[in-house]
Amino acid sequence: MLTAARVARRSVVFLRSITTSHVDLGRQQATVVILPSALANDFKAFCSRNPAALSLLYRSQPGETSCLPLASNVDIRNYISQYCVFENGRLQKTVPSLKGLGDDSRAGADTGVVLSEGLGACWPDMVFFYLGSSFGFEARLREAGVPDRNVEQGKNGMYKTAVPCVPVGGFNCPLVVTMRPVPADMVTTAAKITHLNPYAHGAPIHIGDPALLGIRDLSQPDYGGPVERHAGDVPVFWACGVTAVEAIRNSKPPLAFSHSPGSMFLTDIPDTPLPTSQLSPCCFLISQDPLLYSLASEGAVGKIRQLEKVIGEDPGNRGIKALFVQDELLRSCLALSHSTSVAITTGFPTHYMHSPPDETDGPPGALAMATMLIALGKQVTMVTDKRAVQLNQELLEEAVRTGVLKTTIPLVTFEDSGPDSALHFLCHEGDPTKPRFDHLVAIERSGRAADGNYYNMRGANIKHLVDPIDDLFVAAADLPGITTIGIGDGGNELGMGKVKEKVKALMPNGSLVACDVAADYAITAGVSNWGGYAVACALYLLYTCPTHQRYLRRGTEPATSPGLMDNLLTSLPSVDKEEAVLSSLVRLGVRSGGTGNLAMEVDALPFHPTHSDLVSRLVALTLDSGTTGVP
Repeated sequence: MLTAARVARRSVVFLRSITTSHVDLGRQQATVVILPSALANDFKAFCSRNPAALSLLYRSQPGETSCLPLASNVDIRNYISQYCVFENGRLQKTVPSLKGLGDDSRAGADTGVVLSEGLGACWPDMVFFYLGSSFGFEARLREAGVPDRNVEQGKNGMYKTAVPCVPVGGFNCPLVVTMRPVPADMVTTAAKITHLNPYAHGAPIHIGDPALLGIRDLSQPDYGGPVERHAGDVPVFWACGVTAVEAIRNSKPPLAFSHSPGSMFLTDIPDTPLPTSQLSPCCFLISQDPLLYSLASEGAVGKIRQLEKVIGEDPGNRGIKALFVQDELLRSCLALSHSTSVAITTGFPTHYMHSPPDETDGPPGALAMATMLIALGKQVTMVTDKRAVQLNQELLEEAVRTGVLKTTIPLVTFEDSGPDSALHFLCHEGDPTKPRFDHLVAIERSGRAADGNYYNMRGANIKHLVDPIDDLFVAAADLPGITTIGIGDGGNELGMGKVKEKVKALMPNGSLVACDVAADYAITAGVSNWGGYAVACALYLLYTCPTHQRYLRRGTEPATSPGLMDNLLTSLPSVDKEEAVLSSLVRLGVRSGGTGNLAMEVDALPFHPTHSDLVSRLVALTLDSGTTGVP
């Protein structure tokens, strides 16, 4: 007979299933995991840390083979159609029932399975976990007009990913996902509908290129059969309860059972979606190569659009609103939120008769973005002209000394030393599959015109003062995995080639000065610094957006670093910090654009009240949760 102490030393897991995949019965479907009580707390914590894949509906008391909160008149050991039997993490056989199995040493009498010696008589110590399944939301997708390729083809492919679940105790495995092809114009609809069913795995955890999840070939699922995509379909991935099967395989308990993937336990609980809220996801395409969409809540999207509206104000009456493109700030920041390594460049030597020739617009916005990106754990590098190295080095040192930056930033230059210079700068060993940076950001950076020269807004050629950093943006356009962003306020800045036809038609001297080099995203602002401040604020909003963070973390809940929120709050722009940066620039001899004044002004606008009020408004809007529901 197996004693309680011996049971406690064994990892015995049971999963329960009935074949109901693709069946619309209006009730919540579930898988069932059955563990000895010694492992129950760890498994519950494992579910809590990985809620998208393992959404816990109910945890039983030891030996409770019924599940009255979910279904009446049920002995879960003999209620659904098929189980997989594992010993030491290896699949041994599938069986139609667990009844009698585990009651005594003759456990195989009814099932045809003979357990290893000592694994019987364990039911009184077992704890049952009931986990939600995604099959419940398929009917709602169809009702909304989203084609269900899985049902049409009678297949359901499940894939092991390279995304690790958050480990707890002995439970540690890769995340398993399902893939449903969705027409590109219905991806947001699919995300919104499934978001309302958090116990059916909720919203997608990835939309786009399967390689970003570590899935090499969609035609070769690890479980089930591959679902074929139609023209115009996008692969959309949801976390999957088969993750529990991988947990069994990896933890290697002496005895374990799982549902046969695709077969579920049907509960009596109505499959009722949650009411809509400000956390409902909006979906945006942020990269074509590799294909990647991102999600953010309606509340966060609304706030970022308000930030974009504020920075679009034009107190200098330069006509910048004519260059505005909706949601460039939003898409840029969604892309940056997914980033790992970001290179930022700035510097516009408009005052070519002075030394230094640079202006006060650009560096403050660059430092504001860098501060927030570093707080978010991104690697940041500053790229500058060879002539401006000393100026920028002193500015960075002063920023650290005054507390604007918590740590210094690597400062590098780029020079054209041959046809592959840009490729070798952007990629390790010049290998396009090994990018050194995944994002390039230019803010108030001189941009190359169509004739190959660089012009200030008055039409003066300043090419002799500008290194060809534009080449990096041109090269990045042909390199998968590198996104480019330009921030400008006149149309002659690097990256603003995306709106060059508007610049030529609508801006003074536009046909001459317009930048010809496009970025993937072009953020326009009344003053370029304002665009940098807005990027920092928007990144903060995305970090505090539960919808976006769930997507970014693939539905897992890793432990948060102590003090991170305080660090992010202090990394937001502030009037004091921006005034300190501007003071440093003036001390270094950098002048205001437009007037050339060596004074506390940017683009001929005084820091107080114009710029200080703008910073205060952006931060107040970012931290105000009253209208959008964002924490």
